[in-house]
Amino acid sequence: MVALSERKIALVKGLVAAAPDKVVGGLQAALADHMGDSPLANVRKLVEAEAAERRLRNVILQPIVPMCVGHGTDPHGLHFPSIALGYLWKGLKALDPAGVDAAARALYDYRPGESSNAPFDALVQRAADAVRAGEPREFMLVKTLCEGARPGGGQAFQTCLDLAPVVRRAAHRLPEWTAHFGDDTTAAARLAYRDACQVSDDAGPTFFEMLAAQLPSPWMVLRIISAVMDKPTERYLAQSEFGAFAERLMDDIDEGLRTIQTIDADGGEPVAREAAKLVEQITLQIAEIETCIAIEREQGWGHRLFKQKAALASVVEGRIREADKYASLALPMQPARLRRIRRMIPRHTLPPDEKAVRRAITLLHFAREIRSSANYGGFASARSRMLDKVGDMLDHYVEETLDLIKTGDCENEAVAREHLAVVVEFSILVRDEKAADLVRRRAAACEAPKQTATGG
Repeated sequence: MVALSERKIALVKGLVAAAPDKVVGGLQAALADHMGDSPLANVRKLVEAEAAERRLRNVILQPIVPMCVGHGTDPHGLHFPSIALGYLWKGLKALDPAGVDAAARALYDYRPGESSNAPFDALVQRAADAVRAGEPREFMLVKTLCEGARPGGGQAFQTCLDLAPVVRRAAHRLPEWTAHFGDDTTAAARLAYRDACQVSDDAGPTFFEMLAAQLPSPWMVLRIISAVMDKPTERYLAQSEFGAFAERLMDDIDEGLRTIQTIDADGGEPVAREAAKLVEQITLQIAEIETCIAIEREQGWGHRLFKQKAALASVVEGRIREADKYASLALPMQPARLRRIRRMIPRHTLPPDEKAVRRAITLLHFAREIRSSANYGGFASARSRMLDKVGDMLDHYVEETLDLIKTGDCENEAVAREHLAVVVEFSILVRDEKAADLVRRRAAACEAPKQTATGG
C-alpha cells in the first residue's frame, strides 16, 4: 500500500498540532493498530509524538493548562485563550531546550507530592520572566492574546505563572482538601494561601481561581475559601475580595434553573439525563453555599438562596406533573359502552400518539434520574405521588386491556398490543424491569376468543 506523501504528512502534522488534547488522545487510540508499513503508520508515529509532547507540556505547565480554554473570554472564571498555551510552550522550548530535556527525564519516574517539582518550576519561572519582558516574540504574543481576551489579562497571566509553584504543590492535595474538613486540611490550605500572598499581596483571588481550574467542579473551591476564612459570615465574605466566588456560584444556579425550565420534552433519554444531572448539580451547589458560609435566610444571600431552592422545587414539580399528563395522553381512556359499567376503559381505536409517548418517556426518565437529589431538593413527595399515580394507571390499563382482548370486546387487538408495548416502556421507568417483564409475559399469554363458523 502507498504511504502518504510528504505534503500530506505535513498537512496532517499541522492539523494534529492545532487539535485539542482530547482529539489527539482519540486519534492515538484509533491509530494504535496501524503498525509496520501501512499508509497510516507515519500518521500514527506523528500522533504518538504529539501526544508525548502534550503530556510533557501539561506536566510542566500544569498549574495553568486548565485555565487556557477556548477564546479565554468565559465569564465563569479566570481563563486565557487556548492558543496562548501553544505559543508559551513553543517559546519555552526555544528559550530553554536543555531545561525542557531535563524536565522530560524527570517525568519518567515523577510522582506528584513525592518527587521534586524543581525542573518544572524552573521552566515556569523562565516563562514568567520572558512574558514579563515580552521577548522572545512568542512570549509577547502570549501577553497580547491574553490582554485581548480580557482587560488586564496579560498581567493576570503573569501572576498565574508566578503562582505556579505554589499551585503545583497544592494541586495534588485538592481531593483531600475538598473531601475532608478538619484541622489538618484547614492548616494546610491556610499555609498554601499564605505562600501565595508572599508572591504578591493581591494574589489571593488569583490563587483561588487557579485552584478552581484544577477541580472537577470549579465551584468546589468555595470549600477551600471557607476553610481558609474559618467559615465566614455572609457579610464578611461579601465585603472581602473573595465574595465574587459566591456571587458567581449563585449566578450559575440561576442559569441552571433557566436551563431546566426549557428542557426539550421531545429530546428523549439523553436530554432527560442531562437535565437530571443539572438538577443534582444545583442541589449540590445550594448545599455548598449553606455549608461553607454562615448565612441568614431572611436577607442577602440567604434570602436569594431560599428563593433559588423554592424555584428548583417548583420547576422540577412542573416537569413531574407533565410526566403524568403525557403518560395519560399516551394511553387514552374512554367511558365503557355499558351504562352499568362506570369505570373508564382503554380506547384502542388509534395507534399510540408518538408525540405523547416520546414526551412521556423523556419526562419519566427525568423523574427516575432525579431520585438521588429529590429529598434535599424538596420535590421527593411530588415525585413519589406521580410515580404511584402513573403506576396505578398502568396496572388498571393492563388489566382492562387484557380483559377486553380475552372477551373479544377489544376495538382493535393490534392497536391494543401496541399500547401494551408502550406500557412496558413506561413500567421500566416507573417501576423496574421485572414489572415490565410481567406485562410482556401476560400480554403474550393473553389470547382473543377464536371465532367459530356457523353453517347456513
